[in-house]
Amino acid sequence: MKQDPAFSCHQDSAPRGGCGGRRKRREKMLDASDIRLLMLHFLAQNDAHGYELIKSIEELSKGEYSPSPGIIYPNLTLLEELDAISVVDAQASRKAYTLNAAGRAQLAEQQPQVEQLIERLSSLAVLVNNRSIPDVDQAIHRMRTTLNSRLAQQDISPETLAKVVEALNAAADKIAAS
Repeated sequence: MKQDPAFSCHQDSAPRGGCGGRRKRREKMLDASDIRLLMLHFLAQNDAHGYELIKSIEELSKGEYSPSPGIIYPNLTLLEELDAISVVDAQASRKAYTLNAAGRAQLAEQQPQVEQLIERLSSLAVLVNNRSIPDVDQAIHRMRTTLNSRLAQQDISPETLAKVVEALNAAADKIAAS
């Protein structure tokens, strides 16, 4: 069974809390090398400022993932040091970057990974669209509210917890089979 990329754990997320941790998706969705590939991809289309790259990546996922400036700008510097990109106008108040030959070669060499990244982020956009369907949104809200209410009880018995887990697993199985 193919795992939905919107719900998969990133390979290095386990030491930092894993999928069950309290970290937000944006912190473990992509690593720095993924971000660099996406930056090269967007720079291959148009010259851009760091902020424009952030917005391009965010738009791909319909706002579900937005890289922070703290990951974009150091990676722009690194790509510039590696001669993959260069500044369009060093005198401008905001640096716009363009893709160099080394960046084009790296992008071409890693095109399958770029396509996988685009597919992962695009699947988040589909997820956002489907979650926004009123009936789906209401059902998710009802499940979350009911579950939180039940699990917030101080003296919940092991038998009750087992029933909750069983019901959740049954619901997940039924959804997966539909």
